[in-house]
Amino acid sequence: MASLFKLAPKILSRSIKQEQFCRVFQRTSPFLQTVRCQTTGDLKPTIRTPITSMVTQNLVDFGDYVAKCLPKYVQKVQVACGDELEVMIDPEGVLPVLYFLKDHHLAQFTNLVDIAGVDVPARKYRFEPTITYIGNFQIVYNLLSIRYNSRIRVKTYADELTPIDSACEVFRGADWYEREVWDMYGVFFANHPDLRRILTDYGFEGHPQRKDFPLSGYVEVRYDDELKRVVVEPLELAQEFRKFDLSSPWEQFPAHRDQERKPLEAPKDDNQVPPKALPK
Repeated sequence: MASLFKLAPKILSRSIKQEQFCRVFQRTSPFLQTVRCQTTGDLKPTIRTPITSMVTQNLVDFGDYVAKCLPKYVQKVQVACGDELEVMIDPEGVLPVLYFLKDHHLAQFTNLVDIAGVDVPARKYRFEPTITYIGNFQIVYNLLSIRYNSRIRVKTYADELTPIDSACEVFRGADWYEREVWDMYGVFFANHPDLRRILTDYGFEGHPQRKDFPLSGYVEVRYDDELKRVVVEPLELAQEFRKFDLSSPWEQFPAHRDQERKPLEAPKDDNQVPPKALPK
């Protein structure tokens, strides 16, 4: 009996809570109806919000403000796709520009979303014809401002020999991003706390995301059943030379169907006797 008296308050409190929940649910049940989409009319995707002229103008004004505050480092400001602000900077201005965008009260881009690399070997100059710095790689910093719900891309350039200051001093999350860029493109980041490969294996040769990297690679990795381990061997492409004759009487391209086909003639030989004409 004593145990029942001890459990009685708990049972009563549970019943009271359940009764209160039922009352609240009955009051809010009319508002919890399922929403059905109407299939009549044109169905258009609603993934992105409509871009207005005011949004674009605000981005242009902020880009001009950044260029006026940092005229030494900002080389070009542009708006891509209507609502994506891009700032092109000099490689020496990576840290000053990132500090400005992170700490300034009108920017507050406190989140580093990603650092990407682009290999453009055919482009001699990076952004403008007036830029005299020659580089093959483009480094892109994607920043996010939670305070103003805005994004910005900071772009700079580099080559195989000139290092870029590491952004780990500004954003701690840049550690692995810069390691990935170093692993894939070979861009060296100065003052990085632990700059080593992150995706490829130890002793890997080359950088896979470069345009001059061969598609087949340099080595072949396979499992050796005799040694019972993974071995790395020089690449062997044991494929014989094959000649493909693409001429066919059944042409698959409609643009070439109306053209007259010339019959293939046999090679002429001086000693060869011409064939006799067949009787009609």
